[in-house]
Amino acid sequence: MSDDDGRVRQMWHLLEPLHAVLYFAPQVFEEADSLGYDTGERWPSYFALRAAPLGAPGHRQVASAFYSFSPRTVAEHIPAVWGVAAPGEVLDARTRGIDRAYRALLGAWTEGPEVTEAAALARRAAESVPLEGRPLAAANAELPWPQEPHLALWQAATILREHRGDGHLAALLTAGLDPVEALVSFAAIGAAPVGVFASRGWSESEWAAACERLVARGLLNADHTATDAGRALRAEVERRTDALAAAPWRTLGDQGTARLAELLGPPWLEVLGSGMLPRETTLGIGKV
Repeated sequence: MSDDDGRVRQMWHLLEPLHAVLYFAPQVFEEADSLGYDTGERWPSYFALRAAPLGAPGHRQVASAFYSFSPRTVAEHIPAVWGVAAPGEVLDARTRGIDRAYRALLGAWTEGPEVTEAAALARRAAESVPLEGRPLAAANAELPWPQEPHLALWQAATILREHRGDGHLAALLTAGLDPVEALVSFAAIGAAPVGVFASRGWSESEWAAACERLVARGLLNADHTATDAGRALRAEVERRTDALAAAPWRTLGDQGTARLAELLGPPWLEVLGSGMLPRETTLGIGKV
């Protein structure tokens, strides 16, 4: 990994937990519940909260943009979530939820000079991202910027993570990995146990068929662990993802990026230390 790639990946590792509060904070679940969503499980509010910037998309559009979910799983929730609450109501609820969650998690930090500086740097990076072919980044970039610095920081983190995610899909497509193959190949290099990927809704037969396709390509061994070629392909996917996510950090420059990383350390530690986020996810953070 080059120094530039390492810097890009470091910023992802720092920003991803700050964004992911949206999907796990009890304050956000409370706001979703107030709209009428079933918060007994994660997915009804997840699909609404993440897809709302796109307007009121149908299940094919969401499956395309989210990529790794089984289309059946997406169709269980989309478009039904828009019958519970309109996208504008969902966007307002997620802002309220993040406001409450950040204040509860980060306390006085949300009112201090560090968050103002961090928000300004992160916003500068987020406003510089190229949006061509980046549907989720572009949708979030069109939303108005909140006035409160901690909310502006979350908005910037969201644009930057969706920008990276959109680019990751381009890297997967270039590698010839369809949605289920992307998960199978990732599990094969030990990014997370196979069971973690079950949340994406693929059936056992679909998973097994994807394994056999990758065995035939020489990317998996018979025991469904990655071959050297499979590991090399996944490493190239991550390298391309980093390269496609590098533009905002070039704009911010070495000094600005280093300063933002420094400022994000305390809230990052608070979020991880809260125990709110799962220890193992489908993202493979820290393992790729």
